[in-house]
Amino acid sequence: MSCDLTNKHCIPCKGGVPALKGKKIQTLLSQLGGGWRVINEHHLEKEYTFKNFQEALDFTNKVGAIAEAEGHHPDIYLAWGKVKITTWTHKIDGLTESDFILAAKCDQIK
Repeated sequence: MSCDLTNKHCIPCKGGVPALKGKKIQTLLSQLGGGWRVINEHHLEKEYTFKNFQEALDFTNKVGAIAEAEGHHPDIYLAWGKVKITTWTHKIDGLTESDFILAAKCDQIK
């Protein structure tokens, strides 16, 4: 599962590094819990479901706290009974290991 990734911390990207591609993405994806999708080798997304709006909101707030602590901020879509997380590294317009670390930490709090 994602224990190795959850023990790491996001590293701020200063740009100038290539986005992850191919096998490296698949290796990191295999370390995440189910449900994460890689979209066009550009970003990760997953939709979490909840019993009601309050549970979804509580999860959103926990994700926000993790994002602040890690300095790596996903897009978060909140609706009744669901939250969709989308993450990529904006500085390079693609994926880095930090995106997978953040994804693993989101799974850890669900």
